[in-house]
Amino acid sequence: MSIVKIITQLMSKLYVYCTDFTINLANLTGTSYYEVNFFFFCVLFPFLLVALPAIAIFLKLKVKRMKNRINLDVK
Repeated sequence: MSIVKIITQLMSKLYVYCTDFTINLANLTGTSYYEVNFFFFCVLFPFLLVALPAIAIFLKLKVKRMKNRINLDVK
């Protein structure tokens, strides 16, 4: 079996799983599939797209400040 076929099957199964998850979540919350999709792709994803890099930059700066403090204390 070729690697392309394996990846295609894996992506197909992942798509089916995600779609089932979204449908089940919609049923549990009493909303529609489209509303859950809207929440994921128009609310949650853009928020994470901005928030996660901002958090990473903040933490990187914090580590840099801590390293500078340690270096100053040692000298």
